[in-house]
This record gives sequence, structure tokens and C-alpha cells, in this order.
Amino acid sequence: MFYIFVIAVQFLHKTISGNNIFMFIDKETQRLHLRPLNTNDTLFILELLNTDEWKEFIGERNIHNHDAALKYIENILAHSVYYYHIIELKSDKKPVGIITLLNRDKQQFPDIGFAFLPQYTGYGYAFEASSFYLNLLIKAKSYSKIIGVTKPDNFKSIKLLTKLGLKYEYDQLENDTLLSVYSLKIPD
Repeated sequence: MFYIFVIAVQFLHKTISGNNIFMFIDKETQRLHLRPLNTNDTLFILELLNTDEWKEFIGERNIHNHDAALKYIENILAHSVYYYHIIELKSDKKPVGIITLLNRDKQQFPDIGFAFLPQYTGYGYAFEASSFYLNLLIKAKSYSKIIGVTKPDNFKSIKLLTKLGLKYEYDQLENDTLLSVYSLKIPD
């Protein structure tokens, strides 16, 4: 019964968005497990959104308790074009980061993003998860281009975006914040 539900959701997603890009993936890399965000992830989201790095480079979300984290997740899950995946260590299923693909109204192309708890940076997890995820998108050929948007002083993010093959395109001002846009054209 669950299998039929998953197929129905995937068909519905393909019908609504025109893209069949495995956005409800549950897959593993050598060291990591990627799975969709769900309402059981409130403690992890609460911790992640309150890290100094999140606040500096993504922005304060005023998520300071379990109920606020749950509402934040429910709002994400209500957007049929926002895909958030939790990145867990395979060894102990500990959530260490997220990877996202957002189809924002103001952008022509989807935006790939990532964030990790600071104690799990420097181990190559971000590249391992992001390159795996990006390769799924490339193989699916659902988009002609993927972008990454970051602040110009977020050197770790810029380093990862360029290592993934995205190239700097331009800077833009959004809500009085300067953002740099990187992109990767998906070959036909």
C-alpha cells in the first residue's frame, strides 16, 4: 500500500511540476544517507537554524522552540516546489545537514542549497552529499540550469559551489542584501 502511495505522489508531483527528478529521494552515498525532511526533524532543524553560520549566511528565522521548528517544517512541506533533504551519517543516522532544491517564484531556475552543523564541516560531507544530489538532477535532465545563491562573503559556500561545477554569473540585490548567483547549465 505504501509503495502505491509513493508512486501516486511521484506521479502527482510530475503532473503538477512537469519535472520527475526524484525529489522524494531516500538514498545513500558512501558515508551518508539522504532522506526527505519530515516533522520528526524538529530538534535538528531547531539546532541548525540557530547556528551562527545559518544566522550569518542564510538569516535569522526566529525559530527558538520545538513548536516554532515544527511550524517551520510544516510550512516547507506545504510548498510543492521546495525540496528539503536531511543528510544523516550512515553509521548512526545522526542528522548533520540539509540539502535543498527550491523553485522560487522570483527565479527562473531552481536553487540548490546546503547547510551543515558546524561540528560536521571539514569532513567532505557537504561535497559528498551535494555532488550526489546534483548528479541525480543532471541525470534526470529535468532542468536546463541549476543555480546556487549565496552571500559574496560566504567563502565556504562559494568554494563548494565552484567545486560542484557552478560558475559565477552575477550579483543581485534582494531585500537590501547583496547575493551572488552561480549556475550550472545541464547538458541535453
